[in-house]
Amino acid sequence: MSHPELPPGIEIEQVYLVEVQFTPEAAERRPAVRNEHLVRIAELKRAGTLIEGGAYADGGLTSSILIIRAADADAAAAVVRADVYIRAGVWGEIAVRPFGRVSVEA
Repeated sequence: MSHPELPPGIEIEQVYLVEVQFTPEAAERRPAVRNEHLVRIAELKRAGTLIEGGAYADGGLTSSILIIRAADADAAAAVVRADVYIRAGVWGEIAVRPFGRVSVEA
């Protein structure tokens, strides 16, 4: 989307920043489903739906951050809810916020 107030070659893309909390049981539940989760994450990245994702490297399982291209916040949350980490009880609470991603023409 073009914004006249932006310098030439710079755009702001509306995406969604999703933070998902790990459950207290995540350490026990994650190993059994981690490969399935990572395969899906890779598929979402290849498709362009997931811009970036990962977990905080703070020495514990606290939360993950995902930057998702979606039509709206509900659609971004639906991408996360479809993940095996939700079904297996690895992830719990989901928070979604609109995020203006800066992109630069190559």
